[in-house]
Amino acid sequence: MTSTSDPLLRRRAEALAPSYQLFYDEPVHLVRGEGVWVYDADGRRYLDCYNNVPSVGHAHPRVVEALCHQAGLINTHTRYLHEHVVALAERLGAMLPGDLGTCYFVCTGTEANDLAVQIARVVTGNEGVMVTERSYHGNSELVGKLSTDSYPEHERPDWLAVIEPPNTYRGPFRAPEPDLGAHYAALVDDGLDTLAARGHGISSILIDTSWDSNGVLVAPDDYMSLTAEMIRTRGGLVIADEVQAGYCRLGRNFWGHTNYDLLPDIVTLGKPMGAGHPVAAVVTTPAIAAEFATRRNYFNTFGGNPVSAAVALAVLDVIEEEALLANAQAMHGVLGDGLRELATRHPIIGNVQGSGLFWGLDLVADRETREPIAYADAKRIATGLRHRGILAGVTGRYTNVLKLRPPLQFAAEHAELLLTELDALLTGYVLQGGADARALGAEW
Repeated sequence: MTSTSDPLLRRRAEALAPSYQLFYDEPVHLVRGEGVWVYDADGRRYLDCYNNVPSVGHAHPRVVEALCHQAGLINTHTRYLHEHVVALAERLGAMLPGDLGTCYFVCTGTEANDLAVQIARVVTGNEGVMVTERSYHGNSELVGKLSTDSYPEHERPDWLAVIEPPNTYRGPFRAPEPDLGAHYAALVDDGLDTLAARGHGISSILIDTSWDSNGVLVAPDDYMSLTAEMIRTRGGLVIADEVQAGYCRLGRNFWGHTNYDLLPDIVTLGKPMGAGHPVAAVVTTPAIAAEFATRRNYFNTFGGNPVSAAVALAVLDVIEEEALLANAQAMHGVLGDGLRELATRHPIIGNVQGSGLFWGLDLVADRETREPIAYADAKRIATGLRHRGILAGVTGRYTNVLKLRPPLQFAAEHAELLLTELDALLTGYVLQGGADARALGAEW
C-alpha cells in the first residue's frame, strides 16, 4: 500500500503541476497490467472495473506486437502514403452507417471533438453549440467550454446552450411517466430558442450516448431521433461523441448512437481505438468534408501516423476475433441482473443504470427522497472496493454514482468477483456524510 510519505509521491508532488490528481488518499502505484487485471509495485492484483482506455485489455499481446513491429519500421505522418492509414480509414467507414466514411485522424478525444465542432461551425455558418448539463467532452479551450462539469455556470459563453440530460431517475421527467423522450427532447427546442434570442444559430449538438459524466444514463428510445430532428430543422449538425459509448461498450451495438437508430453527421472517436495508445478520429460524410476543405485546411503531425494506425487496426482485429461485442452483450445480462439483485438488498442503491460493460449505481441516502449520498461517502465506497482488490470510479452531477467500466474482456467470473466484493462492502455499510460534491466541485 502506497503511503502518503512514499518517496515517489513526494517526487511527483515536486515535479508535476499541482493540477494533477491521484485517485485515493493512499494512491495505487501500478506497474503492470494483463487483460482485466492490474498489479501494483508490491505485486498485489486488482480487478480493473474502471479503465476503458485499455479497451481490449491491458497489454494485449496482439496490440503490443503491432505497435512494436511498426515502430521498428517507420513512423511518419499523413503527408506520405502508408497502407495502414488508408486501411484504418476504410475499415472505420465500412463500420459506420450511411455516408459516414471520410476520416480525419487525431491523437485524443479532445482533439476529435474540437475538430468536429470547428467543422460544424464552418459548414453551417453558425457558432452556437448545444451540450447536456454536467457533460464532459475534453479540455481544449473550445471543448473545455463544452465540458459543463468542469467550470462554474456563470463562465459559460453566450453561444453555448445547455440542456438537461435524459435522466429518467433523477431528472425533471421520471419513469414511469409517459412520453419521456418527447419531454426531454422539448428541452432541446427550448435551448435552440435561447440561442436564437442571444443572436446565435445552432452549428451542432455534441452528445455522448453513454452520458458518462451524468451518471451513465439510458435515454428513452425515441429521444435521439427527436433531438436530431429539432437540431437539423434549425440548420445544425449532430455530432455523436463515441469516445465513451463506442467500440462495443454499451453492449447492444458496436456504436452507442446505433442503440438509438441515430445517423449522425459527424462521429468522434478516442481512447478505446488504441487500447492505451493515443489515437483518435473524426468521421463525417464526403459532402461535409468537402465543404470544410473549401475554407479550411487541417493537418495533425501525429494524427494518422503509421504506428497509431497499426495499433488501431490491431484493436479492431482483436474485437472481431475474440467476439468482444458478443461478450459485452452477454455481460449486459450478467452484470445488470447481478447489480439489480444487489439493489433489492442494499437500500443505498437507489437506481441501477447503464448497459453492456458500462454501469452506474446511483447511491442514495434515502430511497424515498432520492437524496444523493455525499461525495465523501461515495469516495469511501470506491476506496473500500480498492482495498478489496477492485478498481472503480465515481461520477454524476452529485458525484454519487459508482461507475463500473471494465475492459471488454470482462467475463462472468470477473463479474461474480465484483458482485461478491461489492455485496460484502455494502453489507452493514453506514453513511458518515461529509462535504458534498456540489460544494467541493470534486472530480473523481
